[in-house]
Amino acid sequence: MSFAEWALFAGVLLLLLQLSGTRLTRLPITSAMLYLVVGWCLGPRVTGVLVPDPVRYTAQLEIASEVALLISLFAVGLQLGVPLRDRRWRLPMRLAFVSMTAMVAMTTVVGVVLLKLPLGAAILLGGILAPTDPVLASGLQAESGQSPGLLGFSLSGEGGLNDGAAFPFVMLGLGLLGAHECGPAWVRWWAVDLLWSMLAGIAVGAALGTAMGRLVTYLRVHHHEALGLDVFLGLGMIGTAFGLAQLLHASGFLAVFVGGLALQRVRERPAMGTLPLGAPGGATGHSYESRSTHSHHASMTMRDSVQLFNGQLEKLAELTLVLLIGAMLGYAQAPTGSWWFIPMVLLVLRPLSTLPALVGERLARGQAGMTAWFGIRGVGSVYYLMFAMHHGLSPRLATTLVSLTLWTVAASIVAHGLTARPLLRLYSRGTGP
Repeated sequence: MSFAEWALFAGVLLLLLQLSGTRLTRLPITSAMLYLVVGWCLGPRVTGVLVPDPVRYTAQLEIASEVALLISLFAVGLQLGVPLRDRRWRLPMRLAFVSMTAMVAMTTVVGVVLLKLPLGAAILLGGILAPTDPVLASGLQAESGQSPGLLGFSLSGEGGLNDGAAFPFVMLGLGLLGAHECGPAWVRWWAVDLLWSMLAGIAVGAALGTAMGRLVTYLRVHHHEALGLDVFLGLGMIGTAFGLAQLLHASGFLAVFVGGLALQRVRERPAMGTLPLGAPGGATGHSYESRSTHSHHASMTMRDSVQLFNGQLEKLAELTLVLLIGAMLGYAQAPTGSWWFIPMVLLVLRPLSTLPALVGERLARGQAGMTAWFGIRGVGSVYYLMFAMHHGLSPRLATTLVSLTLWTVAASIVAHGLTARPLLRLYSRGTGP
């Protein structure tokens, strides 16, 4: 296709999605399900418009999924306004680390015993499929602010944390396969890939998000500088946090997520003797400049502007990546001999993996059941699949992992998409006033 044809196709697709957006909310489907079907139709099995061969274009698909994941992680971090010392973080922390470890362990056992995979490949498969996905969980994400719903907050926090927490398991699997240097007695893996990666990533994100938020607010309030271009602030935060963390051999995913959390937590520092802006005199409200430079409103204006743009960017990233996933299914062999693996991951392993995290949380039965079910797989799994293939896997192993991963992701998008709205309606009735 020529550039003009691509432009026409992309423009018509985006306009149709915009015009049908309201109608879609009335149907028992999600936008991700629609993108997946459109991607399949554009793929090599139907029209051949999109041909994202995961073997031929591994590096490009790795970068695309990585960028989408970073955008989503920052967006999720901006949404969660609960301080990290708050007790409400205990459940998402346990889901992201304890439950994910249990998920990797169970997937490894299934891979070795039932799929007959080598130990390293089984651990790698567990690391690829263990993280839940913040890109596709938009319908379940918590509200912004300091009083989010328990279910949405827990699933959003889990999705934000465990994409970075999966990295050590992926590197462990690659190490056992001889595709990564883990050092003598696995010292490098323990020290760098596990401990340093996560702790340094969190530290980089917290320091950068807090420092940039306070600096921009100070410049706006006291010097009327750094106004506008909040688009650049969001993208600059993502790029700086990720790049700095990667150069320090830390987790870029955790750095970006925690950077969003830290930026969201920057609070107003009202100047002495000043009052908040009153009710606006006209219908247009107070101007952006007056809100951005007022000591009572500068931080909130900054956060809202960054969040608005990043939220739109996240939608575009979701569209792009799920279209690619749908098209990539044309290159993934249907797991006919291991068809049972996909329902086992979604219906058995995910619910069982949440049990250690739920112990002692005193959740209602509906909350526990929803938490156990909504372990959505998506772009994070695709990224780690491409990352592993880029490190060099045998063709036979690559074929197996592509098949199991992509079809599990597709099944998750469909199954969780079909059940999201009905289950959320039932859940809201049970937890309502």
